[in-house]
Amino acid sequence: MSNVQISIIVPTYNQELYIARCIRSLLNQSMNKDQYEIIVINDGSTDNTKNILEPFLDKIKYLENKKNMGLAESLNVGIKNSTAQFIVRVDSDDWVHREYLMILSLHLALNLDLDAVACDYQIHDNKQKVIKYCNCLEEPIGCGIMFRYKNLIEIGLYDTSFKLREEEDLRIRFLEKYSIDRVKIPLYYYRQHETNITKNKHEMEFYQSKLKKKHSS
Repeated sequence: MSNVQISIIVPTYNQELYIARCIRSLLNQSMNKDQYEIIVINDGSTDNTKNILEPFLDKIKYLENKKNMGLAESLNVGIKNSTAQFIVRVDSDDWVHREYLMILSLHLALNLDLDAVACDYQIHDNKQKVIKYCNCLEEPIGCGIMFRYKNLIEIGLYDTSFKLREEEDLRIRFLEKYSIDRVKIPLYYYRQHETNITKNKHEMEFYQSKLKKKHSS
């Protein structure tokens, strides 16, 4: 019988510079290794990402899209291949504190009335220098949130028509029925760099409009 309690979903596309740091932080968690699984979805990377992951393949569940499907689709693939009651997303250019899984999972396991729990986060530059400390509820991001698997399935997972702002759409739908509680500890480390997909201003504006249209009624 599996002891896996948490599935960490790590979508990646052309992150050869950063993904090893991400995976090492997940393998270095204080929880027993048999209590969580790391599911990496390689979304058709054309750089050296797959080779960088080679040393970790015996420690992760590796999935590969034959072509680039987009972030939302990759996240859904990961969730559908999970085996745990708790789901948490970590982007492949970010990393987390050693107690990330332990603290978030304890909140959900010991408080059955909680639907999801998010931690505060730090924004780092490319040299890992702290730029800003962020309140996860005042400045929400798609990562650093642990959900109950059953609730994500119930709301229909990510909307794959959103190539950006997919996490905003998910949050809106999630909060229509459930709540997200805050852990006031910066356990998630968000890396800010020139290739962040959120830097595409035109695309961000397009999906902002799409988001408003979908949820305006």
